[in-house]
Amino acid sequence: MALERKITLPVPGNSTFGTNSEVGPAHHEAELRIEASLEAIFISPGHDYWTQEGAGRMTHGIQSVSQAECVAGRGVRGDRYFEKRLNHKGQVTFIDADVVDDLRGQFKLPQLPASILRRNLVIRGTTLASLLGKTFSFQGVLFEGAQECTPCQWMDRVIAPGAKNFLADHFRGGLRAKILTNGLIRVTNSLTSG
Repeated sequence: MALERKITLPVPGNSTFGTNSEVGPAHHEAELRIEASLEAIFISPGHDYWTQEGAGRMTHGIQSVSQAECVAGRGVRGDRYFEKRLNHKGQVTFIDADVVDDLRGQFKLPQLPASILRRNLVIRGTTLASLLGKTFSFQGVLFEGAQECTPCQWMDRVIAPGAKNFLADHFRGGLRAKILTNGLIRVTNSLTSG
């Protein structure tokens, strides 16, 4: 008979910085400890998009922050997915900084901001595809690689025609992950581990 701890989930609006609360069974352990630099953190309070008919809504924008609170089972505090149902697959999204560089080169857009991809964490130094289905630790927070981020038509509109297909190849769209423990993550200029 498996034993489980009763877990109290963080209440939105109640700060949990620096805690190590968990969601689910008490046996979370990192299969991998990620050594990578966190080059940028982006959050957006709402969804910006274009419809297939061409109408758009660009009212929320995206913010670059130097640190962010990861809340187990919820997401990144302040981001558009934070209030989504508990334990959804896309609580946080990762994109490889090398992919951003490749995208800039492929489409001859050297000033293309990484924020245009609307992923939360821009990291350098690990292969995101290797994290799919794995529990991993990054900056002391436990994550579970849940799903590939498949790019949408938005990429062709905001970058260039062909960007969607470029990002759909070789896991370039990024990784959607669940957050298993609470913690604060910070932008770094150097490799950070577990």
